[in-house]
Amino acid sequence: MLYFKTKNFILYHGDSLKILRNFPPNKFDMIFADPPYFLSNGTFTCQNGKMVDVKKGDWDIPQSLDQTYNFYKSWLKECKRILKPNGTLWVSGTYHSIYLCGHAIQELDYRILNDIVWFKPNASPNLSCRFFTASHETLIWARKEQKTPHTFNYSLMKSSKWIGDSLKKKDKQMRSVWEIKTTPKSEKQFGKHPTQKPKELLKRIILGSTKKGDIILDPFTGSSTTGIVAVEYGRKFVGIDMEKEYLDLSIKRFKNI
Repeated sequence: MLYFKTKNFILYHGDSLKILRNFPPNKFDMIFADPPYFLSNGTFTCQNGKMVDVKKGDWDIPQSLDQTYNFYKSWLKECKRILKPNGTLWVSGTYHSIYLCGHAIQELDYRILNDIVWFKPNASPNLSCRFFTASHETLIWARKEQKTPHTFNYSLMKSSKWIGDSLKKKDKQMRSVWEIKTTPKSEKQFGKHPTQKPKELLKRIILGSTKKGDIILDPFTGSSTTGIVAVEYGRKFVGIDMEKEYLDLSIKRFKNI
């Protein structure tokens, strides 16, 4: 299961749930999870101005509603067990997945801290012209315990410059709507993952909710944007993925830091 290891960057290959069950309790300071949204249903989307199949891989093929919910709840339960008492969880999704994840998070007695709207100013257009153009994803931020204080670097979020975000006003509190463009080509120089998140998004999450030296886990690591940003800012990282192709891509990106 161990695929790659350095002092501050570790990758595991295999089923996330099985690997999560092997971690001891109270190990991680923060978990960022970008789970399958189960959107690969034979439809099409727009990418770089072209119509493309939305199939991302077998791991994204839709299941029944009960199967999907049980999948989300299973790994969220393990994440709670392995978070430290003051640890926090981030989960990203669209309307296809985020409400099921949110229900499971509440059922497992996490405390929800925020729901964040990631607004994409350069989102792809809607091809059917029968719906509003999807221009955002939602992130849930929750902590393990109801009363144990969590890390939030308030002053850093308030005073730092966040390039490209016209919604963030200088020296004003950071709000729960973040304007961040989709992943640029410069972050795909070694290859790309179909659901790759931009570094700017993970930078804000990691700097906002962790400290230097903290251990961060991504149970669906893909090309490990979470890990790249974690290491760049002095954190430690553990990632899990079922696809060797994306773990190899992660290693290339890590070695390029």
